This record gives sequence, C-alpha cells and structure tokens, in this order.
Amino acid sequence: MKNIQIKASQFFNLLKMKDTSMWEVFAQMIDGEEKEIIFLDDDEKLLFNYILPSTIERLNEDRQQFAKEYADKLSQLN
Repeated sequence: MKNIQIKASQFFNLLKMKDTSMWEVFAQMIDGEEKEIIFLDDDEKLLFNYILPSTIERLNEDRQQFAKEYADKLSQLN
C-alpha cells in the first residue's frame, strides 16, 4: 500500500481556494490501488489517516458513513 503524506492546513486551504470537496480530490486519486493518506499538522505530527479505497463505490460508501457520523456528532452538540 502506498503512503501519501499531506499537510492538513495546506490541503484544506487549497480546497477552500479551489471551492472543491476532499471527496472530489480523493475520487481523482483512485487508480485501483488502496492508499494510506496521512494528514500531518504543521509540525509534521500525525493528525489522522484515511485508507483511500481502490474503487469509487467504496469511496462513496465511506463518504456516506462520514456524513452520518458527522451529523450524529453535530446533533450531540445541540
């Protein structure tokens, strides 16, 4: 499995500037091979990681799961 390291602040700033979602970027990275995307802070410390699946279908499942978990967390804050 290939590892890809990304500085989170730069990545999310680029997404804002390009007005695109991380899921669109992830979809463009799919090539049939799983990849581990490692998000680092500005001091190169691990923030979180994501295993990019080998198919768009699996990415869409991950996206739906993420949206559900995010909505659940937001509802707990209220």
